[in-house]
Amino acid sequence: MSSLPEKSASNWKAAFLLGLVTFLSFIYFYEGGGWNQNSRFDLLRAIVERHTLQIDAYHENTQDKAHFNGHYYSDKAPGLVFLAGPFAVAARPALRVAGIDPESPRGLVDLSYVVTVFAVALPTALAAVCLFFLGLRFGGGDTGAAFGVLVMCLGTPLWAYAGLFWAHALVGACLVFAFASALKVRESKSAREDFLWALAVGLAAGWATVTEYPAAPASAMLALLALSQAWSRGSAVRWRVVAGVGIGAGICVIMLLGYLHAAFGSIRPSYSYYDPNSFSFMQQRGYLGLTYPHPDRLLKLLFGCARGLFFASPVVVVAAPFGLWWLWRDKAYRAAAVTAVAIVAYYFLFNASFYWWKAGLTFGPRYAGASLPFLCVGLAVAWKRAAPVWRRVMVGLALCSVFVALMVVSTSSQLSMQDTCPIVHSVWPAFWSGKMALNRESVLKVVEAGSSAEYGAFNLGQLVGLRGLVSLVPLFAIWGVAAVIWWRMHRGSDSLG
Repeated sequence: MSSLPEKSASNWKAAFLLGLVTFLSFIYFYEGGGWNQNSRFDLLRAIVERHTLQIDAYHENTQDKAHFNGHYYSDKAPGLVFLAGPFAVAARPALRVAGIDPESPRGLVDLSYVVTVFAVALPTALAAVCLFFLGLRFGGGDTGAAFGVLVMCLGTPLWAYAGLFWAHALVGACLVFAFASALKVRESKSAREDFLWALAVGLAAGWATVTEYPAAPASAMLALLALSQAWSRGSAVRWRVVAGVGIGAGICVIMLLGYLHAAFGSIRPSYSYYDPNSFSFMQQRGYLGLTYPHPDRLLKLLFGCARGLFFASPVVVVAAPFGLWWLWRDKAYRAAAVTAVAIVAYYFLFNASFYWWKAGLTFGPRYAGASLPFLCVGLAVAWKRAAPVWRRVMVGLALCSVFVALMVVSTSSQLSMQDTCPIVHSVWPAFWSGKMALNRESVLKVVEAGSSAEYGAFNLGQLVGLRGLVSLVPLFAIWGVAAVIWWRMHRGSDSLG
């Protein structure tokens, strides 16, 4: 049997391989522009180029914008843009060194790709590494843990979100970091570790809320999870955890409220400042478009062909609930299971409560997207507990899920809201016809983009001259090499037994 250091080293190698493969898969596709990503990229440009929060110079490329005192602002929470800022600043001179003017249309598209890679794809890949170790922690074994990671990253809509300058993948990653940190509180060996793990919970969960306002309840649940892990260890530990979480969350709250005050002179969320003629339902339907969970919408979010998770990722809908149930039965991880289920339930109920529940041009239940990693927490446990025949069923469903996600990211991740079943009606025929990277919208200003369609989506295979389905061959080669490495790693570890 292998020693603990050898096993630990093997786990880290496996985690690194999974993180690298998922990261390369995310960045293989650039999904182009759209209202959501343009709103955030406009704010990023305003900060970097003009040192202002006003997007007046850029706003015509999006309807996702707030209007206040005669000026336009992004309607989004600022966390993703704040994270992307340092990468944008560093990328501009790097582009000049490469002979590309960062203020040219080509340079700006390259810049948007760079910030998406480092502010969205990279954190999501790191969350995949984190999920692998969570799978090991919950007893899923390395194969089960790897299964959960690969499904999360390549077999759910998270693959699409990780390739867009949207917030959902980053928020999901931050919540996973907070979840893992909260569980480490129970194992900490000193007062310093108590505080630092709690601080990590506060910072990660807090940044999720700075990035996307609806993450606040999920962030609060993770703070309670951290406290629950410390509860049996005495009042001194509890107070250290409260202090750590409070300081971390407080830093994030100060940043968010500081941004809102600087932009709007108040602490009201930026969604409060739409023009009366833009998204009128935000003012007329409940609070900012939120009313109450509609059962019909919830069913459509789970099983509908337009946005349903079952059509996007059947393996998650079928297998993940069983894994979370088995995790709940383990008293040591009952609090973790309850928290994961509560976060998933909250996000889907939130999505079902929103008037604009289809979420515009998107793949899957986008407003619940940040909860997908918590469903995948159960996959490693489900794999470990499943009989061989059910494992084969899970593999089959996982392959279907990966294939659906691959078709979507290859063609367009921004699916029509009017189409009753876009995966069948548009994605399937486009994929088999070799129509890759269909979105021709760009992140550029209207005057910069002009009538050109060359600044839209692309994949890395197309950049080296490959066309149609052949443009996916380099991605398949990456997967093939990774599979061989994984097989050799496990063959070696088996020989140690």
